[in-house]
Amino acid sequence: MNELRYWLVRSGHQLLIATEAGDASIFPCGSASDFGNPPDALLVGEWLGLPCYVIEADTLPAHLAGELMPVRSLFGFAGPEAFALAGRATQLMDWQKNHRHCGRCGTPTRMKTTEHAMQCPACGLEVYPRISPAVMVLIGRGDELLLARSPHFKPGVFSALAGFVEAGETLEHCAVREVREEVGVEITNLRYFTSQSWPFPNSLMVAFFADYAGGEITPDPTEIEAAGWFSMDDLPKLPDHVSIARHLIDAACQGR
Repeated sequence: MNELRYWLVRSGHQLLIATEAGDASIFPCGSASDFGNPPDALLVGEWLGLPCYVIEADTLPAHLAGELMPVRSLFGFAGPEAFALAGRATQLMDWQKNHRHCGRCGTPTRMKTTEHAMQCPACGLEVYPRISPAVMVLIGRGDELLLARSPHFKPGVFSALAGFVEAGETLEHCAVREVREEVGVEITNLRYFTSQSWPFPNSLMVAFFADYAGGEITPDPTEIEAAGWFSMDDLPKLPDHVSIARHLIDAACQGR
């Protein structure tokens, strides 16, 4: 176990980053023994041609230099590939920690060696990493976009509408329902844009364009702080470029 590999070291929901070494060494590199042969290390992919593992550390090893950085900040610091790898790592780490016991009978679970699954040795229940699908809908009306803000957004930021898919729903049904519930309008001509893994904590965002079909904007006060039609030439403050919402809005403006 002395081969070199990269390590995502998480402490307090942040990752250890070598902030001055450049992209080639943004994640620490070394053998398993350099990191104490951690028994719960999870293989999450590759980085620069080497296997990459994630581990949890309550206290950082003294020989590791760098600083702790929130996963979200990695997009601006090191780019989308590092952000995606870190997002996958944190989701797998949370899944492993949250399923140490069987949800059916309470027996301690074991990690399967052939796939990412926690298995109960008593009743055989297998639990895979949880993915929570959510839709995002950007509604257009001529040269205007319907944007809204949630109370938990940064001050002044408006975005597209979004919500989680409920049991038994299709993505299309969810889009119609969420728009109706959040702002009281109807949509038509739903068109897929793209998707994004969003590890806060385990969402899969599926983004759509849609056309306005009727109704007056009536925000749901439990979810929407403000909503309105905005000209593409005079948009409010928008989400960060790390989010699919920003790509959706930028694409609408570029393709009008």
